[in-house]
Amino acid sequence: MQFRTQITISKSNNPIDYNSKILSIGSCFAENMAAKFDYFKFQNETNPFGIIFNPVSIEKLFDRVSKQDLFGEKDVFFHNERWHSYEVHSDLSNSDRQELLESLNKAITETHKQIKEATHIIITYGTSWIYRNLESEEIVANCHKVPQKQFSKELLSAEEIQKSIQNTIEAIQALNPNINFIFTISPVRHIKDGFVENQLSKSHLFTALHKTFDFRLSTFDYFPSYEIMMDELRDYRFYNEDMLHPNQIAIDYIWKLFSESHISEDSFSVMKEVDEIQKSLRHRSFNPESEQHQKFLSKLQQKIEILGQKLPHIKF
Repeated sequence: MQFRTQITISKSNNPIDYNSKILSIGSCFAENMAAKFDYFKFQNETNPFGIIFNPVSIEKLFDRVSKQDLFGEKDVFFHNERWHSYEVHSDLSNSDRQELLESLNKAITETHKQIKEATHIIITYGTSWIYRNLESEEIVANCHKVPQKQFSKELLSAEEIQKSIQNTIEAIQALNPNINFIFTISPVRHIKDGFVENQLSKSHLFTALHKTFDFRLSTFDYFPSYEIMMDELRDYRFYNEDMLHPNQIAIDYIWKLFSESHISEDSFSVMKEVDEIQKSLRHRSFNPESEQHQKFLSKLQQKIEILGQKLPHIKF
């Protein structure tokens, strides 16, 4: 007897393996998945401009990267004793203007290179709600705690999002026409917008994403992370204390389904080896000086060296 509905996920035609180079962009859920890639020692880069939630801000960054349009003094501002850019997350903010500009422009040049070399790009959209700066009339990626009266809050239409996604795809393909896209919608509910408003926001993302392109094309995949969370994991025991973000059990389960559908089966044996090494590295001995522990360390080092010979990019 089935006590829950399970989502069927098609296997990717272009699965990720240990030779793949992955770039992950988008909401905080993108970072949850990227942490798994990092743990299993895949070649992964994540959110070079910090967490970005809305499609237009993601589009603007990829447009900058594709054109190598560097940030200048007009693109940053001073607030609460730090320099910020409305186009990136506050994690990149800096007390020194020049250092901020240098880090932003370094992110542009490095991301430009990463896209050209990448085999896969994972884009996670979080919300259709955006904030527009009233003075510049530009959509911002982050308000940086600037007073709310300086912004208007708007809901992007499905048509606006669809155009934005298409522009994003074109900017990326201009650098790398062979890259494989994996799109997903964050399972994190933006309840601060309101319950009804969150559902409306997510529905606009779904509509736009599924109208933009044909998922039957081999270079485009859709992974249903939102659907898994809302249906298979529809219980608050799978949430953090805020009752909004998936907890580690949920993240592990979603990663399991992602692995089964989007990672090549040939990589599973390496993932198992990496997992064993990672667990061994976290082991803490009661007697570090004992002969038994020294043998354990020697054997562990041998495993690391053997794996490193097969896959030189893997470092512990």
